[in-house]
Amino acid sequence: MFTALALALVVLAVVSAGSGQLSIPPDQVLGAFARGWNDAVRAVGLDALAVPPGAAMAHVNGEATLWLIRVPRLLMAVLVGAALATAGVVMQGVFRNPLAEPGVIGISSGAAVGASASIVFGLTFLGPVTLPVLAFAGGLAATVVVYASARADGRTEVVTLVLTGIAVNAVGGAAIALFTFLGSTQEREQIVFWQLGSLNGTRWCDLAIVAPLAIVGIAACLLLSSSLDLLALGERQAEHLGVRVELLRVVAIVVVALLTCAAVAFCGIIGFVGLVVPHLMRMLLGPGHRLLTPASALGGAALLLAADLVARTAVPGSELPIGMLTALIGGPFFFWLLRRTRRRSGGWG
Repeated sequence: MFTALALALVVLAVVSAGSGQLSIPPDQVLGAFARGWNDAVRAVGLDALAVPPGAAMAHVNGEATLWLIRVPRLLMAVLVGAALATAGVVMQGVFRNPLAEPGVIGISSGAAVGASASIVFGLTFLGPVTLPVLAFAGGLAATVVVYASARADGRTEVVTLVLTGIAVNAVGGAAIALFTFLGSTQEREQIVFWQLGSLNGTRWCDLAIVAPLAIVGIAACLLLSSSLDLLALGERQAEHLGVRVELLRVVAIVVVALLTCAAVAFCGIIGFVGLVVPHLMRMLLGPGHRLLTPASALGGAALLLAADLVARTAVPGSELPIGMLTALIGGPFFFWLLRRTRRRSGGWG
């Protein structure tokens, strides 16, 4: 499974890098990647790791198009997809149900509200990181509200979780609408861009902010895997086995908010990746988080890279919102999962 996911990710990356208004054959894409790798290893004095340079770029603007536009975009798709899918795994493990997902319970909306406030009010008190920090704060606030509302008698209620998430999403949507009304034309365009979700215009400087957050967050999720496996036995059993359940939940909430807000801050609201991918991986690999977490990261990266490829190439001369595509996939899947869970539990009553 890991080999298949890795191969799918590599193939999608090569195809995505070569697709667009300027078509670049796969052999030339691989040649450009090889030359970039050689430049990197030689810069640090590891000439022994150099590889054959491969085919030269035929078009005069091929190298610039690849490295300035497409590579940052596909790397952002990989990071955001992996971050959202990993956040979904942790969220489902903490709440111990397959319906939990950052977007469903309002983290994405809360982060978008914080980011929209930063745009409309022109807040720059932390320099270029003001927007991501406010997005993080908004997502964390939404998480705390949902988690506090869903807890009752020492356990998390699935129905309350979903309903509270719907309410938080509704309030977040109203706040975004208010900021859209108050903002200028340019600010409105930025807010609408977030609501639709898109990777268009991704730059290397954006990656420099998102990459550390995503890598640290995914690494933290991998470290939480063993504790999440023990938590699946039940809170009391996990406590007896040495797991500090409440501390685990707080850390997991912070990590999920970190991953989700890092994605939302620059790419807009991209929903259902954290719901669809973890559940599919769980069906294929089982519930063990030591395998489920890295597999979901690879699956989320591949899914979002494929969705971005479809968004760029499905309609000639235009680009579809990637958030719309993931919602078209995730919406019906969520409906099926909701009915399946209700049927297995014998009804909500």
